[in-house]
Amino acid sequence: MALWTPGNPAIFRGMGSVAAMGIYAKRPARMIGQLFGDGFVLLWTVGWAIIGIFVHRVIEILAVPARETARTATRLAENFREAAAEAAKVPVAGEQLRRPLDAASVTLGNLITSANDQVTSIERLALIVGWLVFLIPVTIVIAFWLPRRIRFYRQARASQVFLDALADLDLFALRAMAAQPLYVLAEISDDPVKAWRSGDRAVINQLAELELRRNGLRMPDTLRAVSSEASIGGTGEMVR
Repeated sequence: MALWTPGNPAIFRGMGSVAAMGIYAKRPARMIGQLFGDGFVLLWTVGWAIIGIFVHRVIEILAVPARETARTATRLAENFREAAAEAAKVPVAGEQLRRPLDAASVTLGNLITSANDQVTSIERLALIVGWLVFLIPVTIVIAFWLPRRIRFYRQARASQVFLDALADLDLFALRAMAAQPLYVLAEISDDPVKAWRSGDRAVINQLAELELRRNGLRMPDTLRAVSSEASIGGTGEMVR
């Protein structure tokens, strides 16, 4: 297993394979942040799932007395029914002896129904509360996390579609001039718009790098090499 060290290339190669999936940035710093964010959401979801199950089981404990009452009443009702059947066998007075036993059995039947209804209500309450305890905090976090991840994925995938030719860097440079603060643009060129219009590859490359970094992307090595050659060639023509 590769150990984490600042200069360990194996770590960054592993990150590159993760980024290739398209859902993570290709720049290690941003990808680490995304991985931590996704890990937090996963742990948050699992944690609240455990809490929800715990709350569900705690509330279900309230149904234990009613469940035991129903079981006891069921046994007593069965005993009264058996006693009523035996009492009915007594000559002459059998029916009179049976009536109070049948009445007691009916009363116990009503008690059983009531206890079972109470158990059903408690179990339903436990289910609803358990799901609410899980869903409310998880939904709040996902409502903030998921749109950002989807936005990044769509932006990164769209950017990768355009990142296949030297002329595409002009588009990213233009987007950088529209999105980046003025003080950031001033650090690259005193007049980035003029440099962009005149085709200054050095400035365009730096502006494109800014936009790519904002989208969590890296300039492909092949495109970087072509851009550098074009920049050197343009500088040579200016010198001549």
